[in-house]
Amino acid sequence: MNTSKQDSYLKDWQAQEATAERMLPILGSLYRDKNIVVSVYGRSLVNSTAIDILKAHRFARQILDDELSVLDSFPLLKAICKLDLAPARIDLGKLTFHFTTEGGGLSADEYVRRELASVHTGSSPILDEPQDIVLYGFGRIGRLLARILIEKAGSGEKFRLKAAVVRKGAADDLLKRASLLRRDSVHGPFNGIITIDEEENAIIANGNLIRIIYADSPEGVDYTQYGIRNAILIDNTGKWRDRAGLSRHLQAPGIAKVILTAPGKGDIPNVVAGVNHDLITADEQIFSAASCTTNAIVPVLKALQDRYGILHGHIETCHSYTNDQNLIDNYHKASRRGRSAPLNMVITETGAAKAVAKVIPELGGKLTGNAIRVPTPNVSLAILNLELGRSVTAAELNGYLRGMSLESPLQNQIDYTNSPEVVSSDFVGSRHAGVVDSLATIAEGSRVVLYVWYDNEFGYSCQVVRMVQKMAGIELPSLP
Repeated sequence: MNTSKQDSYLKDWQAQEATAERMLPILGSLYRDKNIVVSVYGRSLVNSTAIDILKAHRFARQILDDELSVLDSFPLLKAICKLDLAPARIDLGKLTFHFTTEGGGLSADEYVRRELASVHTGSSPILDEPQDIVLYGFGRIGRLLARILIEKAGSGEKFRLKAAVVRKGAADDLLKRASLLRRDSVHGPFNGIITIDEEENAIIANGNLIRIIYADSPEGVDYTQYGIRNAILIDNTGKWRDRAGLSRHLQAPGIAKVILTAPGKGDIPNVVAGVNHDLITADEQIFSAASCTTNAIVPVLKALQDRYGILHGHIETCHSYTNDQNLIDNYHKASRRGRSAPLNMVITETGAAKAVAKVIPELGGKLTGNAIRVPTPNVSLAILNLELGRSVTAAELNGYLRGMSLESPLQNQIDYTNSPEVVSSDFVGSRHAGVVDSLATIAEGSRVVLYVWYDNEFGYSCQVVRMVQKMAGIELPSLP
């Protein structure tokens, strides 16, 4: 055995680990004191461990085709800490890569000062008062939204999740709902501490008091008696999808705006964050966040339409089963969905292809779609079979989409991987709307097939929160 090489690997690891540990207090201080969210190519370093930091740097290899070391990024992080910055999102990975390739002889301090000049002001662009949020429903999406909102409250980002409205279950309802927020079989344990306050009938999550309000109808709650005012309510029950039904929430004192976490009907604006969020205006009170599949495919379709044009195509989704299906064969009003979800692939319909036209009108009538529910609990796969307006190679197409994932207005929506070994479970917890699997891309002339993974629970919830940020005026600048 070559002991010198063995020692070399170990010493290099120890140096990297020690550097990552030195980064932890800086990252925490930037987050809590200045509302600076630091990431590495979209992978947040907030509340990370040293190993998480090293993994985030290692992940960059899938995008850059090169290594990114904490030994290179640490000097830039220290330089960031020296500035009087306004709240912002800073991608340390991109900053380090640009510095090493185009730094032009500048020191780390000089380069960071130049690149972050626009936020080197100390003044905050976000709200003076916290934005109240109410969850109507506390199921799969509701609890994930709670996790994300609680995480963001820790940075002083002015979100305050004040309440969740549910129908009361058993006598120990509060305890059970706290337990479901604390533990999740798919997404793992809650990152923090959860207790309950029985006197307030509330869950305390990382210091955030979230009242559990029992109600049987939207208009039956006076939120102002709980100190809730001008709130954005997120209806994740899907029970009401038209304007008449969702307007019932606005009759409740304390509610100013409503977001539906499902496709809206009629004239309700269907919004995909990052694509058509300009529909979010002050004079509209009700919005739909569309579906998880619509959010996954629309950003990629938008990118392709803008560059190549799309003549026609078919969207097939392999979608994880949901609570709407049965664990074992039983009656269901929809065709095939009564059959056991964990034991079968089930062909069913999807409205995602038609929903695309509500977001990208020029694609109206050009796409068809179908879905197959598959025996996995989370993470789905959209297969885009398209005829483009001109011929393209797989290499060109992948290069373009990789660029869109790195440096474009869609970088929070489109992610990219070039790993030959990834499978669905590797994308649990993805914060992007969809992830392009570049090694599966097929291109023959103008006909292309793209595979887009998406966490249909967590990734979609992140898109909903991006809508909330837009509605509340709490969008932080992203640099570089």
